[in-house]
Amino acid sequence: MKAVVGYHAESIQQNMNHLKISALLVLGSLAAAFVVATPARAQDAQGPIAPPPKFEVKRIPTSPNAGTPPLPAEQIIHRFAANEGLFKQAYNGYRLEQTVRVQELGEDGSPSGQFTVTDEVYTKADGQRYLRVAKPPESTLRRTAFSLEDVRALTGLPLFFLTTDELPHYELSYEGQEKLDEINTFIFRVKPKHPELGRWLFDGVVWVDDQDIAIVKSYGRFIIEATAKTPELPFTTFEIYRENFGGKYWFPTYTRSDEMLALKGGELHLRLVIRSSKVEPQSSASTASPPAVPAAESPKPAAAKPPQQPQD
Repeated sequence: MKAVVGYHAESIQQNMNHLKISALLVLGSLAAAFVVATPARAQDAQGPIAPPPKFEVKRIPTSPNAGTPPLPAEQIIHRFAANEGLFKQAYNGYRLEQTVRVQELGEDGSPSGQFTVTDEVYTKADGQRYLRVAKPPESTLRRTAFSLEDVRALTGLPLFFLTTDELPHYELSYEGQEKLDEINTFIFRVKPKHPELGRWLFDGVVWVDDQDIAIVKSYGRFIIEATAKTPELPFTTFEIYRENFGGKYWFPTYTRSDEMLALKGGELHLRLVIRSSKVEPQSSASTASPPAVPAAESPKPAAAKPPQQPQD
């Protein structure tokens, strides 16, 4: 009888120990699940906590296996550099309207204020490029202030920065191929050899049409060894789209830059958009004729479409 009682007591004790261990395992699992689930619930309640993406050079596509281009890379570089010189000269034979808009963006990405000015750009008989205000500046900015002079500094960056004359200032490397809308392009990384006094140099990437061998898009920043007269620009990185005109020339018609400014009341998302319109050949009476360039076999589409901006 004692043996039976002892057996039952031992069994009960074992069962109790088993229950304790099971309870501890369950509690441990619940605690682990709580630790894992809590951040997810907190993030769902607060929404995204990451800051808005900044436009930085690290966005440049890179590939460790870029492959071999159908033409030698050096040949592509020299051909698009020669075209850059032709486009730069031809550009002076066109007049256009250029609208510059600086926007303060709220947390939801919508503009809370903006500065806008439209200039007419043209060339006089002396060969110099001029700006004339077509629509006076209008501003509803609340946290920043821009003047006409500030805007002119923003539009003073080089539009054609990889001409044959400029190549010695850069190191270029082939990075592969990519399709932009309907256009097949070669991608080249562009790095200045070193900053230069008073000269804006491009640091970024360019997309080159594989048929016209012409730059159709660029993304990067402009660097300079500043002087006392060098303007301080609030924008650092620029995305530039080009458009084909007359089946011959690729002109930059859309530039965009986004920047996060550190202000007293917190960071401010600032956006710059420069858009060209009414791009037309100028009368030969007021400027030299543009250089002759072989016409394309068929009309070329614009490069990759710029971001949609209904307010622009």
